[in-house]
Amino acid sequence: MTAEDVLYDAQVYADDDLNEADIVEWYEARHVTVPAAVATGAIVAAFALGVLTAVGALALMGRLDD
Repeated sequence: MTAEDVLYDAQVYADDDLNEADIVEWYEARHVTVPAAVATGAIVAAFALGVLTAVGALALMGRLDD
């Protein structure tokens, strides 16, 4: 089998694939939306966690100095 035969066979198979109908549906991705209450709660919780971490770190450092 020569290179021309292989290329011809590949072209025949490619043409057969083009004649078959494939159904492809493309959907536009929806934007991620978060309700205002959830976003506010997440921000407040993150701030509170940061405050607790800072207070805890300062308390530990204060006890190590004593």
